[in-house]
Amino acid sequence: MFGYVWQYVYTSFLRYWLKWLVRQATGKCELQRICSRYKPGATRTTKAEYSLRSSRSKVLRGALESSKDNSEICVDQIMKEKNVKPQKDPLFKQSLHTCVLQITGYGGLYTSVEDLRKEVFSSDNAEHEAMLLKLWDLLMPTVKLESRLTKQWGDIGFQGDDPKTDFRGMGLLGLINLVFFSENHTEEARQVLSHANHPKLGYSYAIVGINLTEMAYSLLKSGALKPHFYNTVQGPPELQHFHQLYCYLAYEFDKFWVLEEPESIMQFNQYREKFHNVVRTHLQDPDVSLTLAVHSKN
Repeated sequence: MFGYVWQYVYTSFLRYWLKWLVRQATGKCELQRICSRYKPGATRTTKAEYSLRSSRSKVLRGALESSKDNSEICVDQIMKEKNVKPQKDPLFKQSLHTCVLQITGYGGLYTSVEDLRKEVFSSDNAEHEAMLLKLWDLLMPTVKLESRLTKQWGDIGFQGDDPKTDFRGMGLLGLINLVFFSENHTEEARQVLSHANHPKLGYSYAIVGINLTEMAYSLLKSGALKPHFYNTVQGPPELQHFHQLYCYLAYEFDKFWVLEEPESIMQFNQYREKFHNVVRTHLQDPDVSLTLAVHSKN
């Protein structure tokens, strides 16, 4: 109870006056101090985000809702509001602009990912079908698919004769991630598939891949991926950056699974949760970068 009371008193009263006192002493507003003290990355952007969100100024809070197109105008308005002279702090505008682009871009990325997750895979959509067949060709280049509905889909880890039923949870997002990994890291994807088809340590490649899409989605939705994107993208993160994060999860989960040597696929949920905890622990590091450290075609 005391903690909640202290937090309320601090955010409502003390923080304002402490910021005022420090500004009188340093001649710099809180955002200036953050941008000059911390290097570009998660620590700087996270602190800038908290400063903007906690501000009493509508101008500063409004920057959190800005778009890529008007973000520079928002930064100019903040500088005017806080009476920051460009000639006295020439690096501040660009530093803050990068922070604002990262903060608002994260929200935009979630919206884009959510739209793909909600898009239902349709056999009547030629683009959807072409993407599914492309996945087969990338993973099984020497094996011809006998027909659209076939048990062969089980060879790359789908559950039945028609993969479309497996995309219900993550929609088109699950398929796009599988294709992105296979297209941009073909050698690694085929290596992972070979492990998935191991007679003892095997698992359903495509089903697990879709499950990892759900993991990436939930981490994005909770805000847990902010440190990763703030460290790796000097601007607004976009869909390709989310797909790259998925590639990391797909590759690292396979390494984790092989190393752990589960007795049975029936233990998948247990090891999936263990891997999830490993990823969340990495994300608590302010310098985290969950990047697949192998060659990419693009």
